[in-house]
Amino acid sequence: MSGPNGEPHVAPGPAGRDGGDEDGDGFGEEEYAAINSMLDQISSCLDHLEEKNDHLHACLKELLESNRQTRLEFQQQSEQHSTGADTQGPQPPV
Repeated sequence: MSGPNGEPHVAPGPAGRDGGDEDGDGFGEEEYAAINSMLDQISSCLDHLEEKNDHLHACLKELLESNRQTRLEFQQQSEQHSTGADTQGPQPPV
């Protein structure tokens, strides 16, 4: 059963020790299973974040390319207008 923050609830073993395994390392099967479960959840969250990051990166590259294209078009139009005004010469006042 999970706690309020998604942490697995593991009851203390005999005599207040966690796990109560015979090896004396302080971790029993339940603790390892809980740790594995938490690591799986972390891994899943990181995978999800990586997917979102990749999508965002692709969107930003697309936006950057679009902005470059728009800027080039604007520069070309600006150059055409300035070249056209130069070839026509000064306009007499009306």
